[in-house]
Amino acid sequence: MPAQTELELYLTDGAGSTVSDGDIAFIRRGFREVHAVRQGLYQRHIQMIALAGTIGTGLFLSSGQAIVTAGPLGAFLAYSIIGLAVSSVVLTVGEMGALVPLSGGLVRYAEYFFDPAMAFANGWNQVYLYSITIPTEIVAASVLIEFWITINDAVWITVFSILVLITALVFVRIYGELEFTFAILKILLILGVNIMALVITCGGGPHGESIGFRYWRDPGPFAQYLGIKGSLGQFLGFWSSLNNAVFAYSGIQNITIPAAETRFPRHSIPKATKRVLYRIFLFYVLSIFMVGLVVPSNDPSLLRLTGTATQSPFVIAARRAGIRGAPSVINAVILTSAWSAGNSYILFGSRILYGMAVHGHAPAVFRRLNRFSVPYLAISVIGSFMCLGYMSLSTSASVVFRWLRDIVAVATLVDWLIVCIVYLRFYYSCKKQGVDRHRELPWAAPFQPYFTWASLALFILLLLTGGFSTFIHGHWDTEIFVGSYINIPIVLCLYYGYKFWKKTRIIALDNIPIIGLIQFYLSHDEVEPEPQPKRGLARLNILW
Repeated sequence: MPAQTELELYLTDGAGSTVSDGDIAFIRRGFREVHAVRQGLYQRHIQMIALAGTIGTGLFLSSGQAIVTAGPLGAFLAYSIIGLAVSSVVLTVGEMGALVPLSGGLVRYAEYFFDPAMAFANGWNQVYLYSITIPTEIVAASVLIEFWITINDAVWITVFSILVLITALVFVRIYGELEFTFAILKILLILGVNIMALVITCGGGPHGESIGFRYWRDPGPFAQYLGIKGSLGQFLGFWSSLNNAVFAYSGIQNITIPAAETRFPRHSIPKATKRVLYRIFLFYVLSIFMVGLVVPSNDPSLLRLTGTATQSPFVIAARRAGIRGAPSVINAVILTSAWSAGNSYILFGSRILYGMAVHGHAPAVFRRLNRFSVPYLAISVIGSFMCLGYMSLSTSASVVFRWLRDIVAVATLVDWLIVCIVYLRFYYSCKKQGVDRHRELPWAAPFQPYFTWASLALFILLLLTGGFSTFIHGHWDTEIFVGSYINIPIVLCLYYGYKFWKKTRIIALDNIPIIGLIQFYLSHDEVEPEPQPKRGLARLNILW
């Protein structure tokens, strides 16, 4: 049966009324898209990408800055709060992605469940976000090399840029295997440094000195921010560290972006999504807690932004305890983390651009695929932004580079906020149309819609107060103000500009094609092979 006839057959509700022609056109393009790309990612790839794929230099190098800003307890609370909020984002993305497994993630969900103008606005917002994020990881990787050898950074920026491009342009299975390996290394490093921190704080280091909660008593559980004394300064330090946590969690919600290239996505995506709480606790919350135990917030080494492993709070802890050899090991794994994050971000950015091109929100040329069935022109355009890494070679240009990096954190916050809005439209549309999410969808996220409403309120508050320090008398900073708020008018201009040009409207709850999508899913759902029973040491594997 032709694809169009087959599709129209299933896009009917229980009463026999058909979904609108526009909705059929949307879903038909997605149907063709899934068959255009290759499903080269397996369940183990998605699991490991979800667990550690987007962990870059932020967690390993910048976590110490949260301790400096907020103190050990303040940083722990900040990472815990943002971790809970972003887990809601990941769960909702997983629910929508299991039903609509297409390239682009949230950009595609906004198209179906909210407003094409929102898909356009946030699509370009995310393309911009990942285009700017890639060079930050490339520069971080080049600087990390200086830990062992000093050569002009331009050489290493070029080398890592070429490696990232090659990885992205070949069959997506290559990316999956690389990320699988890198994720294991990152997981082992995080487990290792946390165990090391536990041994140190219990007195098992070379010095044999037990630390316990000494640094929570002196210099204290909270730090004073901007020299403001008392409880106000401590609260402001905690609030400022929330933005640090946002940057650290950036990208965690994007496990559904390569959904069209994932085998059995309606089974693999929920499996990966449900483990997000374990990932957040083990990798982020536990790590920041252990850092606060072994390194005081006033340690001079935390205040020096070296960009190498010497800036890592775990290396500082090892040196304070007299453990040799830790810096080189940690630096090596952080280097692979930077490369891994670069691979992930170019994949995310190019698939979003490809998905937008499929739906007419970007030039059609970005739909072109190479012999490996990957969108090579979209990858090339996103990859060209790695040239921004050369800006770090100039002292004056590096200021602009830091501006762009700050804006990335705000763009991430905007992305999370839009996820919540789109999901709430999806949730209430299900309710309006009498769809039982837990019975009729491939998978339904728990604690909804209350979890999403609470996260949405927090994200709005953080977005509006992101540059609060500039409004304190004597602390005006143009870089912080621009970095904190310029993303808001950009996204609003993209949204309303597209609405004005294309005359789009917010889709009514009754007209969101959920029933049609469910019927199409039921008719095309592939049966995943029964997993083989684990034997021997494989029984200890809890990751995939």
